[in-house]
Amino acid sequence: GDMLERKKMVCIFTILSALSLAWIALSPSFISVAVASLVLGLTTMAPQLLIPFAAHLAEPTQRGKVVGFMLSGLLLGILLARTVSGFIGATYGWRFMYGIASTTLFFLSLLLFIKLPKSDPTFKGSYVNLLKSVVQIFKEQPVLREAAFFGAMLFGSFSVFWATLIHLMETPAFNLGARTVGLFGLLGAAAALVTPWLGSFTDRNGARKTTGLMIIVTMLSFILFNLSATSLIGLSIGVIIMDVGVQSGHLCNQSRIFALIPEARSRIQTAYMFCYFLGGALGSLIGTWSWSHYQWTGVCMTSVAMLSLAFLKFKFSKIR
Repeated sequence: GDMLERKKMVCIFTILSALSLAWIALSPSFISVAVASLVLGLTTMAPQLLIPFAAHLAEPTQRGKVVGFMLSGLLLGILLARTVSGFIGATYGWRFMYGIASTTLFFLSLLLFIKLPKSDPTFKGSYVNLLKSVVQIFKEQPVLREAAFFGAMLFGSFSVFWATLIHLMETPAFNLGARTVGLFGLLGAAAALVTPWLGSFTDRNGARKTTGLMIIVTMLSFILFNLSATSLIGLSIGVIIMDVGVQSGHLCNQSRIFALIPEARSRIQTAYMFCYFLGGALGSLIGTWSWSHYQWTGVCMTSVAMLSLAFLKFKFSKIR
C-alpha cells in the first residue's frame, strides 16, 4: 500500500477474493477447498489497505473518528457474517453461502473502482526492501510495539471466547448449537455501532489512556462470563461488554500507530495486524486447550491472564 497505487491494489485484491470464494463454492473435494481457503486468506487484503488509506485521507483532528467509522464497518461485517452464514448455510448449504459472498465481492470491486480516489505511492525501491523496512520500523517504534502487544492480547482473549463458546452452548445447561452462537454475533454487531462515537472520544481524551480503560472493560466481561456459565442473559451482556472493549481497544491502537509515520501507514498496519492476528491464533489454540482441561472457568481465566499481561504493560511502561 505504500509502494503501489492503493485504489488499483484494493480493486485487484477484492476481485481475487471473489474468485477464491467462487473456487471454494465449486470445489469438488476437501483438498480443493483447503487450497482455495489458503488462497482466500492470502488475497483478502482489501480491509488492511482501506483503513490506512482512509487514515491518510482524513484530517488529523478527525482521524480517530474516521478510523472508528471504518472499523465499525469491518467489525459489523465480521460479526454479522457469523449470523448470516450460520442461517443461510443451515438452510441452503455452505456452497450457496460462498456463492453469495463471491457475487457480493464482484459488485463491491466495481463500486470501489468507481468511488475510490487515486493515491500517490510513498515508497520507492524493491519489494524486498519494502518488507525489510517493516521490520526496521517495528524495531524503531516503541509505540507500535506496545500497540501491537495490546492488540494481540485483546484479540487473543476475543478468540478464546469465540473458539469455545460452541462447546458451552452444547452443554446440558443450554443444549443449544451453532445457530445460537450466530445470534451472539448480532450482539457484537450492536456493540460495533458505538465504534464511531468512541473514535471521537479517543480524539478528545487520548488513545493510550482509552486503551488502558478498554483492557479493564474487556477483563470485566470475562469475569461476568465466568459467573454466567449457565445464564444466557449474563453471557449476552458479557458479549456486548467484551466487544466494546476489544473493538475500542483496536481503534485506539490504530489511532496511535497511524500518527507515527504518515508515509509508512501501510507498513505500520502490516506490522500491527501481523501481531494482532498472531494473538488471535494463539487465543484460539490456548482457548481450546483450556476448555478441554478446565472447561469454562479455564477459558475465562485464560482470557483474564492474557488481558492482565496487557494491563501490566500499560501500567508500568514508560511509553506515553
